[in-house]
Amino acid sequence: QVQLVESGGGLVQPGGSLRLSCAASGFTFSNYVMSWYRQAPGKERELVARITATGRTTNYADSMKGRFTISRDNAKNTVYLQKNSLKPEDTAVYSCNARDRSYGKDYDYWGQGTQVTVSS
Repeated sequence: QVQLVESGGGLVQPGGSLRLSCAASGFTFSNYVMSWYRQAPGKERELVARITATGRTTNYADSMKGRFTISRDNAKNTVYLQKNSLKPEDTAVYSCNARDRSYGKDYDYWGQGTQVTVSS
């Protein structure tokens, strides 16, 4: 069955760094666009970063650009989110998304999320 399992969240001080991982199984990972989203209490879920199936193109929300980096390793079926210079406002549940909406397809999978708390 399809699974997306996030890891790497936790408590970090402002200015610190974290690397989140999302391990995928049950589908052809290399065919999917992978994304990270986040949601803080009282706020809408927002896109953090996205990477194409080949890993050749990435995009970021403006507020994350320059601090966060998305990458993928198709051999390991894993997507990463490197997060630097963390701020308290980065506190949220971060979720992994896999999507394949190419012609004739409509697949969309989500992980359970991992909590990131930025606090002194």
